[in-house]
Amino acid sequence: MTAGLVGAALALSLAAPARAGETPAAPATAASADGWRLTPTGTEVRFRGLAAVDRHTAWAAGSRGTVLRTTDAGRTWRDVSPAGAEDLELRDVEAFDARRAVVLAIGEGEASRLLRTEDGGATWTETFRNTDPRAFYDCVTFLDRRHGLALSDPVDGRFRVLSTRDGGRSWEVLPDAGMPAALPGEAGFAASGQCLVTAGSGGQDVWFATGGAATARVFHSADRGRTWTVTDSPVPAGDPARGVFALAFRDRHHGLAVGGDYRTGRPSPQAAAVTADGGRTWTPAGTPPPAYRSGVAWLPHSRSAALAVGPTGTDLTRDGGRTWRTVDTGSYDTVDCTPDGGCWASGEKGRIAVLARP
Repeated sequence: MTAGLVGAALALSLAAPARAGETPAAPATAASADGWRLTPTGTEVRFRGLAAVDRHTAWAAGSRGTVLRTTDAGRTWRDVSPAGAEDLELRDVEAFDARRAVVLAIGEGEASRLLRTEDGGATWTETFRNTDPRAFYDCVTFLDRRHGLALSDPVDGRFRVLSTRDGGRSWEVLPDAGMPAALPGEAGFAASGQCLVTAGSGGQDVWFATGGAATARVFHSADRGRTWTVTDSPVPAGDPARGVFALAFRDRHHGLAVGGDYRTGRPSPQAAAVTADGGRTWTPAGTPPPAYRSGVAWLPHSRSAALAVGPTGTDLTRDGGRTWRTVDTGSYDTVDCTPDGGCWASGEKGRIAVLARP
C-alpha cells in the first residue's frame, strides 16, 4: 500500500462543498484513510456484486446465491441469501437503503433472474425470470427508486434491455428499434455489476459498455433506455476476453472506462479511457492502470479522484482518469463509494473491504 495517497484524495474530495440537497460529510485526513480494511465475512464465495448505501450500510452479492448485508460499517455481516438460490450466480445488486434491494442472477435462459427484498433480505420475491434461451443478462442499474434497467447480451443482433417503473417489482422488455446493431461477437461483461450505469439518482442518462468484438464500445441513452447511440472506445478488444468491463459517470458529461484482458497474466495496454462529453468521444488514459481492471468509482464529491480495482490491485487517479497509480495489490472485482464518504470493494474468497477512516 502506498500509505496516504487514497486518504489524501478522499480528504480533498470530502472537503469540497456538497451538491444541492446533500449533507456535507465530515472531513477525513490523509493519515485516517490510507487503505482498504478487510472485513470478516465468514465465507469464501466471490462477490462481484456490491451496493454501498452509506458509510455503515452495504450489500454484496456473489456465487452460490449468496447475499450479505452490513449495517455497522462491516464489523459484522448478515447472510440474507434468498432461500433456494444456491445454484444461482449473483453478479449484481442495487440497494435503495438497508431494507430494499434488487439482485441479478446471470446465465443463459432461466438462469437469468431478478429478485427483490423489502425487509432487509429476510424474504425475497422473484420479479423476473428470463424465458428466452438466447438472452443472457449481465447488469442491472437504477436511475432513481422507481426506474431501472437490466442489460442482456444481444438477441437477434441487438442488445436487449429490461425496464422497471416500480422499483423492480415488475419488468418489461423494451422495444429494440432504438438500439444500434451489435457487432459480431459483441457482449457485455458480468464482472462487477458496472457494465450498465447511470450518473446518479434522478436523471435519464444511462450507459453500457461492451467487449468481445473487434472494437470495445460504449452505448448511451438519454431517455431511460428507449433510444441509444454508440461510440467506439480506445480500450482494446478483438477477443472474447477483452474490452470495457466497467464505467463510472460523476455527472452526465464526465465518465471513466476501465477494462483490458481478464485472463491471468495477459497484458492489458490502454486499459482505461475518459470522456468529458457524455461518452460521445473517449480519450485513452496517458498512464493507464498496469493490468486488467473490472471496477471503477469516483471518490465522493470529487471532480478528479477515482479508484479502479481488479484481481491484481487498486489504482488511484487524481486528475480525472488521465493518469493512474497503483496504491494497493489486493484482489478486488468491484468498488462503490457513497456521498457521505464511504468506499467499499469486494471480490474473490469472500473479500469485502472498506476504505479505512475514523
